Amino acid sequence: MQATPTESTGWPRAFDELAGRRVLVTGGSTGIGAAVAMALAGCGADVAIQYNASAEEAERVCAHMRALGRRAIALQADLAEPGAAARLVSEAVAQLGGLDILVNNAGSILGRLPTAAITEDFYGRIIDLNLNAVFFACQAALAVFVAQGGGVIINTTSLAARMGGGPGTVTYAAAKGGVSTLTRGLAREFAGRGIRINAVAPGFIRTPLHERHTEPQMMAAFEQSIPMGRLGVADDCVGAYLFLACNGLSGYVTGQVIEVNGGLLMP
Repeated sequence: MQATPTESTGWPRAFDELAGRRVLVTGGSTGIGAAVAMALAGCGADVAIQYNASAEEAERVCAHMRALGRRAIALQADLAEPGAAARLVSEAVAQLGGLDILVNNAGSILGRLPTAAITEDFYGRIIDLNLNAVFFACQAALAVFVAQGGGVIINTTSLAARMGGGPGTVTYAAAKGGVSTLTRGLAREFAGRGIRINAVAPGFIRTPLHERHTEPQMMAAFEQSIPMGRLGVADDCVGAYLFLACNGLSGYVTGQVIEVNGGLLMP
């Protein structure tokens, strides 16, 4: 959809185009996903968020979005389970009355383990949650987008995809590397069908993931390595997602990974 230029600047009123858009954000109850969901609702979108165990947090996010006058739906799903991602997309489509934007944000390191301690079960769950769920959510959403002649997918990858991950997260880094490659491959396949597929790669961001799995001294060491001199927060990532969601801003952008890391990695 072409955005309309403003009279004063000639630039698109890009965020206006998000009004009424139907969005699914996985991992939308806390951290980056919650911040993105609330920002999209603030731009006028109707938003379904997926959560696994954070029901109370999901309801708080939905309450915030409803206070903005938008439809907000919380959907529970364990995306590491077979078939869960496709079912989630179908449920979001049913409850929102369609789908225009998918944000694949759910993911976790699940714990920090040295390579020698990684079991097949742990490895499989990391891959199922961080990579397989992204693929199958994309697959389900793409069927909808092809039928309607367009749509947007934004995947959350990670700084770990390029740098190999922090201590004890090699499997997570491998999965996120897969997400980055998947993003490029799907973008190339569907570029001619009005579908844009991109990704955001956060660096060291203060989120519940790090609260659960990263010791304070490790976070302090990460912070010292960042050229901008501070750890990121969830709101630091939101602008990249909004940019990629808006055809008026990024309509000629697909297959890209936007790095949000305070200058730690400058590819």
